[in-house]
Amino acid sequence: MPDVGSENERSKERETGSRLGEVTPIARGLHQGPVGPRGRWSKRRKTEVVIRILRGEPLDSLSRELGVEIYRLEQWRDKALASMEAGLSRREGDPIQEQLDQAMKKIGELSMENELLRKRCEAKESLRQRRPRR
Repeated sequence: MPDVGSENERSKERETGSRLGEVTPIARGLHQGPVGPRGRWSKRRKTEVVIRILRGEPLDSLSRELGVEIYRLEQWRDKALASMEAGLSRREGDPIQEQLDQAMKKIGELSMENELLRKRCEAKESLRQRRPRR
């Protein structure tokens, strides 16, 4: 009969994830694999991973540790860098940009109002053409 181990050994195996008593990242709570029903990662966890990448941790070791493909880690890094670049290139409180935004908003409002008035005039004109004059 094969030796399946005592109850104590089996519970230890569940805790450590290994029969040899070796503590795995999962048992230590360090496993950063996907969470949720569809395996989705939160923005915060992705950010933590990207920071580790930017600090110089090798992609292959992170991929193994986290259970995420290298190409996906590269995508996260590239998106983060692009967002950082876009955020740093904007001026905060640029008065010219604010004036331009307000002007564009006003143009949009006036264009919509103009279009509505034009449709209203066309509707009245078509009613005039249908009615016979007495």
